[in-house]
Amino acid sequence: MAGRASKGKAPKETRHGVDLTNLDQPLFDGAEASKRDLVDYLDAVHDRILPGLRDRPLSVIRVRPGQPPFMQKNLPKYTPDFVATTTVWAEASHREINYALCNDLPTLIWFANQRAVEYHPTLFTDGNWQHPSHLILDLDPPEGTEAFDLAVKAAHLVRQALADVGMAGAVKTSGSKGVHVFVPLDPGDAATPEDIAAATRAVARRAEQIDPALATTAYIKEDREGKVFLDSTRAGGATVVAAYSPRVRPGTPVSFPVPWDELDSVSPKDFTVRSAPGLLKDGDPWAELLPEPQRIDPGLIELGHTIPVARVAAMHEGKRRKRAAEKASE
Repeated sequence: MAGRASKGKAPKETRHGVDLTNLDQPLFDGAEASKRDLVDYLDAVHDRILPGLRDRPLSVIRVRPGQPPFMQKNLPKYTPDFVATTTVWAEASHREINYALCNDLPTLIWFANQRAVEYHPTLFTDGNWQHPSHLILDLDPPEGTEAFDLAVKAAHLVRQALADVGMAGAVKTSGSKGVHVFVPLDPGDAATPEDIAAATRAVARRAEQIDPALATTAYIKEDREGKVFLDSTRAGGATVVAAYSPRVRPGTPVSFPVPWDELDSVSPKDFTVRSAPGLLKDGDPWAELLPEPQRIDPGLIELGHTIPVARVAAMHEGKRRKRAAEKASE
């Protein structure tokens, strides 16, 4: 009879024109969610997550059964024609990468069927490489049971550092143990990507100076002394996990927007693929909490250009320490 599955085979499921498979398999070890839960979640919040993905070259983290998670940038050859794409030259690997542009619901559902759990868009939109849309601080706390509480305290330092120069940002959980602060930027600002990266370093430095016992800009982990790392490297061609994106973490939490005055009373575990849709209802707190795009304070740019780029400084310091260790062992 038409419409009936063959003996021994599960019936095919289709959603928004996309064929779905193995929906009742566990998403990953410790996920407390199935692949169906992932599809259901992204379907439910698509109108909230898509604005942060649209027209931005996208990297995803996928989890295949029995394999460790991996980041996918370059699209596979079997990608369907309805997925919009763009080609970007990767300086690090000296090759062109064919990125997806997750611009619509079928594309999002296709990624979910590919077991893409995490969604990491670039800070720029396709073809607009010289104008990152946000200044971002990624606050990474040390290991420990109070880690998130420390990240929250550090977020308030960043908020104060921004306010001191007349700027403002919105905050969201990272979906892991940290916090992200986003500052929307005026597209008409003449600041270059290098200027924005410099300003990001300056905000981190100013926040560190407010409470150096709590926060640090030390890029080398051994130098952080149990403090919250104010990561200013999310600039230029970097990516950051999108608001509402799930994470490959126990319980499958999601990166979730939080009002500043409620940040001290939440936990990353409050927001998962199972709980978030009910908390959102019909709202979009990320769109509501983000301030208007703003111009960068010139003083931040000036200060930032005096601060070494973290990765470069760490590389040179690592080489210096290696030479010193080799000399001491002679």
